[in-house]
Amino acid sequence: MENAALSIRDLTKEYVRGKPVLRGISLDFAGSGFTAIIGPSGTGKSTLIRCINRLVEPTAGSVIFENQDIVALPRRALRLARRQIGMVFQEYNLVERLTVMENLLSGRLGYVAPWKAWLRRFPQSDIDDAFELLDVVGLAGFANQRADSLSGGQRQRVGIARAVMQRPRLLLADEPTSSLDPKTSVEIMTLLRDLGRAKKIPVIVNMHDVELAKRFADRVIGMSGGVVVYDGAPSGLNDTDLKSIYGGEDWLQ
Repeated sequence: MENAALSIRDLTKEYVRGKPVLRGISLDFAGSGFTAIIGPSGTGKSTLIRCINRLVEPTAGSVIFENQDIVALPRRALRLARRQIGMVFQEYNLVERLTVMENLLSGRLGYVAPWKAWLRRFPQSDIDDAFELLDVVGLAGFANQRADSLSGGQRQRVGIARAVMQRPRLLLADEPTSSLDPKTSVEIMTLLRDLGRAKKIPVIVNMHDVELAKRFADRVIGMSGGVVVYDGAPSGLNDTDLKSIYGGEDWLQ
């Protein structure tokens, strides 16, 4: 894809030598749009997402983002690159004892001197942005509540707002709805889609729920056995494709 925002080439990951979880994945992502990665457990979806920002170290291949190969970056350069990649986690990854506002402002830690962060001396513009985002994600009035007092859906909203506080050029989400009820899952997916559109950044979500993926994604990538077996529009995803992704057919009944 010409002028791709993110290009993955021949990406391989082995946790155990000789047993690859990812088998030479090559994908391009445009500078906008919502992509859902689906597939059975153990097929490498989370590994793929986490290799993009090197939370998992790839065994081989390249991840080209902002004209840099993330895989080849030394630690300091990697920290700088990660400022441009927001991440939303399945288990929220909030600092439970901190307030909602403090968790949001942690998204700016890469831009603030350590002593200022320690003293909670963030620029007023960051504080203003955080209050605006709290309103956007439906948590106006929650700024001073501790994270451990929130419901699962509220925590995920904080996690999304914290990622967006980085002002990223790419937003990744690793199974952001797997711990949530159906209604809250729809709300979280709507939020991710709408924020991606508003901020004009690509969003890549790893998920299990096929119907949610078809409802919200512009593009669906289906994985099976560590390789891509479907890559296209949600409307083109048929039962034959789902069988090649998940295997068998009894579950389709």
